[in-house]
Amino acid sequence: MVDQTERRAPNRPATVRPVTPRQRAARAARNGGEPTLEFAERVPYDAYVQASTLHQLQQPLSTDPGEMSFLMVSQIMELYFGLTCHELRETQRLLRADQVWEALAPLRRAALHLEGLNAAWRGLRWMTPADFNRFRNLLGEGSGFQSAMYRHLEFLLGLRDPALIRPFRRQTEVHAALTATLAAPSLWDDVVALLARRGFDLPADLLDRDVVVEHDPQPSVEAAWVRIYADTGPDNHLRLLGEALSGVAEEFGDWRWNHVKAVQRTMGAKVGSGGSAGLAWLQRSMSRVVFPELWSARTAM
Repeated sequence: MVDQTERRAPNRPATVRPVTPRQRAARAARNGGEPTLEFAERVPYDAYVQASTLHQLQQPLSTDPGEMSFLMVSQIMELYFGLTCHELRETQRLLRADQVWEALAPLRRAALHLEGLNAAWRGLRWMTPADFNRFRNLLGEGSGFQSAMYRHLEFLLGLRDPALIRPFRRQTEVHAALTATLAAPSLWDDVVALLARRGFDLPADLLDRDVVVEHDPQPSVEAAWVRIYADTGPDNHLRLLGEALSGVAEEFGDWRWNHVKAVQRTMGAKVGSGGSAGLAWLQRSMSRVVFPELWSARTAM
Protein backbone atom coordinates (compact mmCIF):
# COMPACT_ATOMS: atom_id res chain seq x y z
CA MET A 1 0.00 0.00 0.00
CA VAL A 2 1.18 3.51 -0.85
CA ASP A 3 0.85 5.99 2.01
CA GLN A 4 -1.63 8.73 1.04
CA THR A 5 0.92 11.41 1.98
CA GLU A 6 3.30 10.04 -0.65
CA ARG A 7 0.86 10.69 -3.50
CA ARG A 8 1.72 13.87 -5.31
CA ALA A 9 -1.18 16.19 -6.17
CA PRO A 10 -1.69 16.97 -9.89
CA ASN A 11 0.55 19.75 -11.22
CA ARG A 12 2.39 20.00 -7.90
CA PRO A 13 6.06 20.98 -8.39
CA ALA A 14 8.43 18.09 -7.71
CA THR A 15 10.24 20.09 -5.01
CA VAL A 16 7.15 20.05 -2.77
CA ARG A 17 7.50 16.69 -1.08
CA PRO A 18 4.73 15.47 1.25
CA VAL A 19 5.78 14.52 4.77
CA THR A 20 4.02 12.57 7.51
CA PRO A 21 3.46 13.80 11.07
CA ARG A 22 6.18 11.36 12.19
CA GLN A 23 8.66 12.86 9.70
CA ARG A 24 7.83 16.38 10.89
CA ALA A 25 8.39 15.39 14.50
CA ALA A 26 11.72 13.77 13.63
CA ARG A 27 12.87 16.88 11.76
CA ALA A 28 11.90 19.10 14.70
CA ALA A 29 13.86 16.85 17.06
CA ARG A 30 16.95 16.98 14.84
CA ASN A 31 16.66 20.76 14.60
CA GLY A 32 16.28 21.20 18.34
CA GLY A 33 13.07 23.10 17.72
CA GLU A 34 14.67 25.60 15.31
CA PRO A 35 13.48 26.07 11.69
CA THR A 36 15.19 24.15 8.91
CA LEU A 37 17.74 26.38 7.16
CA GLU A 38 19.23 24.06 4.56
CA PHE A 39 17.40 22.58 1.57
CA ALA A 40 18.80 20.50 -1.26
CA GLU A 41 16.62 22.30 -3.79
CA ARG A 42 14.32 25.30 -4.04
CA VAL A 43 12.75 26.46 -0.78
CA PRO A 44 9.50 24.45 -0.46
CA TYR A 45 7.43 27.53 0.41
CA ASP A 46 8.43 29.22 -2.82
CA ALA A 47 7.82 26.03 -4.80
CA TYR A 48 4.27 25.90 -3.42
CA VAL A 49 3.27 29.59 -3.32
CA GLN A 50 5.35 30.62 -6.35
CA ALA A 51 6.23 33.78 -4.43
CA SER A 52 9.31 34.57 -6.51
CA THR A 53 7.11 34.46 -9.62
CA LEU A 54 4.41 36.63 -8.07
CA HIS A 55 6.91 39.33 -7.17
CA GLN A 56 8.16 39.50 -10.74
CA LEU A 57 4.71 40.28 -12.15
CA GLN A 58 4.77 43.99 -11.29
CA GLN A 59 5.91 46.07 -14.25
CA PRO A 60 5.10 49.74 -13.57
CA LEU A 61 4.92 52.06 -16.56
CA SER A 62 6.27 55.11 -14.74
CA THR A 63 8.89 56.01 -12.15
CA ASP A 64 6.21 57.35 -9.81
CA PRO A 65 6.43 55.36 -6.54
CA GLY A 66 2.67 55.47 -6.04
CA GLU A 67 1.99 53.49 -9.19
CA MET A 68 3.23 50.33 -7.50
CA SER A 69 0.37 50.56 -4.98
CA PHE A 70 -2.16 50.97 -7.79
CA LEU A 71 -0.72 48.05 -9.74
CA MET A 72 -0.36 45.61 -6.85
CA VAL A 73 -3.78 46.37 -5.37
CA SER A 74 -5.25 45.72 -8.83
CA GLN A 75 -3.42 42.37 -8.97
CA ILE A 76 -4.57 41.48 -5.46
CA MET A 77 -8.15 42.18 -6.50
CA GLU A 78 -7.74 39.95 -9.54
CA LEU A 79 -6.66 37.11 -7.25
CA TYR A 80 -9.66 37.67 -5.01
CA PHE A 81 -11.99 37.71 -8.04
CA GLY A 82 -10.63 34.31 -9.04
CA LEU A 83 -10.81 32.90 -5.52
CA THR A 84 -14.41 34.05 -5.09
CA CYS A 85 -15.35 32.50 -8.43
CA HIS A 86 -13.77 29.24 -7.29
CA GLU A 87 -15.94 29.20 -4.16
CA LEU A 88 -19.12 30.08 -6.04
CA ARG A 89 -18.55 27.28 -8.54
CA GLU A 90 -18.08 24.84 -5.66
CA THR A 91 -21.31 26.14 -4.15
CA GLN A 92 -23.07 25.50 -7.46
CA ARG A 93 -21.72 21.96 -7.63
CA LEU A 94 -23.08 21.16 -4.18
CA LEU A 95 -26.46 22.80 -4.73
CA ARG A 96 -26.94 20.84 -7.94
CA ALA A 97 -26.38 17.71 -5.86
CA ASP A 98 -28.96 18.96 -3.28
CA GLN A 99 -26.24 19.26 -0.64
CA VAL A 100 -27.46 22.51 0.88
CA TRP A 101 -25.72 22.15 4.23
CA GLU A 102 -22.40 21.38 2.56
CA ALA A 103 -22.83 24.35 0.19
CA LEU A 104 -22.88 26.79 3.11
CA ALA A 105 -19.13 26.42 3.73
CA PRO A 106 -17.86 27.60 0.31
CA LEU A 107 -20.55 30.27 0.21
CA ARG A 108 -19.46 31.66 3.56
CA ARG A 109 -15.84 31.50 2.45
CA ALA A 110 -16.82 33.50 -0.63
CA ALA A 111 -18.26 36.23 1.60
CA LEU A 112 -15.02 36.32 3.61
CA HIS A 113 -12.95 36.56 0.42
CA LEU A 114 -15.13 39.47 -0.66
CA GLU A 115 -14.36 41.09 2.70
CA GLY A 116 -10.68 40.79 1.83
CA LEU A 117 -11.41 42.22 -1.62
CA ASN A 118 -13.10 45.21 0.00
CA ALA A 119 -10.21 45.70 2.39
CA ALA A 120 -7.86 46.01 -0.59
CA TRP A 121 -9.44 49.37 -1.42
CA ARG A 122 -7.87 50.79 1.75
CA GLY A 123 -4.48 50.53 0.09
CA LEU A 124 -5.56 53.24 -2.36
CA ARG A 125 -7.18 55.73 0.01
CA TRP A 126 -4.06 57.90 -0.14
CA MET A 127 -4.53 58.57 -3.85
CA THR A 128 -5.70 62.05 -4.91
CA PRO A 129 -6.38 63.16 -8.49
CA ALA A 130 -2.88 64.68 -8.63
CA ASP A 131 -1.38 61.35 -7.49
CA PHE A 132 -3.31 59.37 -10.11
CA ASN A 133 -2.63 61.88 -12.88
CA ARG A 134 1.11 61.35 -12.53
CA PHE A 135 0.79 58.00 -14.30
CA ARG A 136 -2.80 57.70 -15.52
CA ASN A 137 -2.08 58.71 -19.12
CA LEU A 138 0.51 55.95 -19.41
CA LEU A 139 -2.24 53.37 -18.80
CA GLY A 140 -3.75 54.25 -22.18
CA GLU A 141 -7.16 52.62 -22.54
CA GLY A 142 -6.46 50.12 -19.75
CA SER A 143 -9.41 49.95 -17.36
CA GLY A 144 -10.75 47.68 -14.64
CA PHE A 145 -13.83 47.38 -16.86
CA GLN A 146 -11.70 45.01 -18.94
CA SER A 147 -11.14 42.48 -16.14
CA ALA A 148 -12.20 39.09 -17.48
CA MET A 149 -12.24 37.51 -14.02
CA TYR A 150 -14.54 40.24 -12.73
CA ARG A 151 -16.89 39.42 -15.61
CA HIS A 152 -16.85 35.76 -14.55
CA LEU A 153 -17.78 36.90 -11.03
CA GLU A 154 -20.65 39.03 -12.28
CA PHE A 155 -21.94 36.25 -14.52
CA LEU A 156 -21.81 33.73 -11.68
CA LEU A 157 -23.77 36.12 -9.45
CA GLY A 158 -26.44 36.54 -12.13
CA LEU A 159 -25.49 39.94 -13.56
CA ARG A 160 -25.44 39.10 -17.26
CA ASP A 161 -24.79 41.20 -20.33
CA PRO A 162 -23.48 39.25 -23.37
CA ALA A 163 -22.05 42.46 -24.88
CA LEU A 164 -19.47 42.65 -22.11
CA ILE A 165 -17.45 39.72 -23.48
CA ARG A 166 -16.86 41.48 -26.81
CA PRO A 167 -13.59 43.14 -25.72
CA PHE A 168 -12.04 39.66 -25.39
CA ARG A 169 -12.80 38.37 -28.90
CA ARG A 170 -9.13 38.41 -29.87
CA GLN A 171 -8.10 36.55 -26.71
CA THR A 172 -9.63 33.28 -27.80
CA GLU A 173 -9.15 31.27 -24.59
CA VAL A 174 -10.41 34.08 -22.38
CA HIS A 175 -13.38 34.68 -24.67
CA ALA A 176 -14.25 30.98 -24.75
CA ALA A 177 -14.15 30.73 -20.96
CA LEU A 178 -16.41 33.77 -20.56
CA THR A 179 -18.79 32.42 -23.17
CA ALA A 180 -19.01 29.15 -21.25
CA THR A 181 -19.73 30.92 -17.95
CA LEU A 182 -22.40 33.04 -19.62
CA ALA A 183 -24.04 29.98 -21.21
CA ALA A 184 -24.20 28.08 -17.91
CA PRO A 185 -26.69 28.75 -15.09
CA SER A 186 -25.73 31.41 -12.59
CA LEU A 187 -25.62 30.68 -8.87
CA TRP A 188 -29.05 32.28 -8.55
CA ASP A 189 -30.40 30.06 -11.34
CA ASP A 190 -29.16 27.05 -9.38
CA VAL A 191 -30.80 28.36 -6.21
CA VAL A 192 -34.11 28.81 -8.03
CA ALA A 193 -33.85 25.28 -9.46
CA LEU A 194 -33.17 23.98 -5.96
CA LEU A 195 -36.30 25.69 -4.62
CA ALA A 196 -38.35 24.03 -7.36
CA ARG A 197 -36.93 20.63 -6.45
CA ARG A 198 -37.83 21.30 -2.81
CA GLY A 199 -41.49 21.69 -3.77
CA PHE A 200 -41.95 25.43 -4.15
CA ASP A 201 -44.39 26.37 -6.91
CA LEU A 202 -42.32 28.07 -9.60
CA PRO A 203 -43.44 28.50 -13.23
CA ALA A 204 -41.98 26.23 -15.87
CA ASP A 205 -40.94 29.12 -18.10
CA LEU A 206 -38.76 30.43 -15.28
CA LEU A 207 -37.00 27.09 -14.86
CA ASP A 208 -36.53 26.62 -18.62
CA ARG A 209 -35.53 30.19 -19.49
CA ASP A 210 -32.44 31.19 -21.49
CA VAL A 211 -29.79 31.62 -18.78
CA VAL A 212 -27.72 33.94 -20.99
CA VAL A 213 -30.37 36.58 -20.33
CA GLU A 214 -30.28 38.30 -16.94
CA HIS A 215 -32.87 37.00 -14.47
CA ASP A 216 -35.94 39.20 -13.95
CA PRO A 217 -37.40 39.23 -10.42
CA GLN A 218 -40.33 36.83 -10.08
CA PRO A 219 -43.16 37.05 -7.51
CA SER A 220 -43.15 33.26 -7.13
CA VAL A 221 -39.47 33.24 -6.10
CA GLU A 222 -40.11 36.07 -3.67
CA ALA A 223 -43.04 34.14 -2.17
CA ALA A 224 -40.83 31.08 -1.75
CA TRP A 225 -38.31 33.06 0.31
CA VAL A 226 -41.09 34.51 2.47
CA ARG A 227 -42.18 30.94 3.29
CA ILE A 228 -38.61 29.80 3.89
CA TYR A 229 -37.88 32.58 6.35
CA ALA A 230 -41.15 31.95 8.22
CA ASP A 231 -39.57 28.72 9.51
CA THR A 232 -37.00 29.84 12.10
CA GLY A 233 -36.07 26.33 13.20
CA PRO A 234 -32.38 25.36 13.40
CA ASP A 235 -32.79 22.63 10.78
CA ASN A 236 -34.08 24.99 8.09
CA HIS A 237 -31.05 24.82 5.83
CA LEU A 238 -32.73 26.89 3.12
CA ARG A 239 -33.00 29.84 5.50
CA LEU A 240 -29.31 29.43 6.33
CA LEU A 241 -28.64 29.36 2.59
CA GLY A 242 -30.58 32.60 2.20
CA GLU A 243 -28.49 34.28 4.87
CA ALA A 244 -25.23 33.03 3.35
CA LEU A 245 -26.32 34.32 -0.05
CA SER A 246 -27.25 37.65 1.55
CA GLY A 247 -23.74 37.92 2.98
CA VAL A 248 -22.19 37.41 -0.46
CA ALA A 249 -24.55 39.94 -2.05
CA GLU A 250 -23.83 42.50 0.67
CA GLU A 251 -20.07 42.20 0.33
CA PHE A 252 -20.26 42.36 -3.45
CA GLY A 253 -22.46 45.43 -3.20
CA ASP A 254 -19.94 46.99 -0.83
CA TRP A 255 -17.18 46.35 -3.37
CA ARG A 256 -19.13 48.12 -6.09
CA TRP A 257 -19.80 51.07 -3.77
CA ASN A 258 -16.15 51.21 -2.71
CA HIS A 259 -15.25 51.29 -6.40
CA VAL A 260 -17.51 54.29 -6.90
CA LYS A 261 -15.93 56.07 -3.93
CA ALA A 262 -12.41 55.32 -5.17
CA VAL A 263 -13.23 56.77 -8.58
CA GLN A 264 -14.77 59.85 -6.96
CA ARG A 265 -11.65 60.31 -4.86
CA THR A 266 -9.10 59.88 -7.64
CA MET A 267 -10.76 61.26 -10.77
CA GLY A 268 -14.11 62.81 -9.92
CA ALA A 269 -16.50 62.76 -12.87
CA LYS A 270 -13.83 62.57 -15.59
CA VAL A 271 -14.44 60.14 -18.45
CA GLY A 272 -13.18 56.62 -17.83
CA SER A 273 -9.93 55.28 -19.26
CA GLY A 274 -11.81 52.50 -21.06
CA GLY A 275 -14.15 54.84 -22.93
CA SER A 276 -17.09 54.93 -20.50
CA ALA A 277 -18.59 57.90 -18.70
CA GLY A 278 -16.58 56.83 -15.66
CA LEU A 279 -18.35 57.65 -12.41
CA ALA A 280 -21.78 58.00 -14.01
CA TRP A 281 -21.46 54.57 -15.68
CA LEU A 282 -20.48 52.93 -12.37
CA GLN A 283 -23.37 54.56 -10.54
CA ARG A 284 -25.84 53.29 -13.13
CA SER A 285 -24.42 49.78 -12.95
CA MET A 286 -25.13 49.61 -9.21
CA SER A 287 -28.88 49.59 -9.91
CA ARG A 288 -28.62 45.93 -10.96
CA VAL A 289 -29.32 43.85 -7.85
CA VAL A 290 -27.70 40.51 -7.01
CA PHE A 291 -30.23 37.86 -5.83
CA PRO A 292 -33.15 40.34 -6.15
CA GLU A 293 -36.01 38.31 -4.64
CA LEU A 294 -33.95 37.56 -1.56
CA TRP A 295 -34.12 41.29 -0.80
CA SER A 296 -37.61 42.15 -1.98
CA ALA A 297 -39.05 39.26 0.04
CA ARG A 298 -37.98 40.96 3.25
CA THR A 299 -40.71 43.56 2.80
CA ALA A 300 -43.32 40.80 3.12
CA MET A 301 -41.68 38.96 6.02
